[in-house]
Amino acid sequence: MNHLVKLPLLASRAFSSSARQLKNKVPESQKIFQADNGLPVHIKGGTGDVLLYRATMTLTIAGTCYSLYWLFIASFPQKKE
Repeated sequence: MNHLVKLPLLASRAFSSSARQLKNKVPESQKIFQADNGLPVHIKGGTGDVLLYRATMTLTIAGTCYSLYWLFIASFPQKKE
């Protein structure tokens, strides 16, 4: 029963705003993404963004080709002998 009495105190500590203050990184990110350096916005984030973009495009194109292949196969039924 003792742990039920301490529950409101623990809950208020868990959601307290004095625990840790985080630095606002939004202005730094805005400077990077709004810079006029000729790069598209999906590449301005660096190497990780480039790799993520290329992986996404590769999977999208491969999935489209795979779907079209099976659509082509399904459109010509096998002859029964």
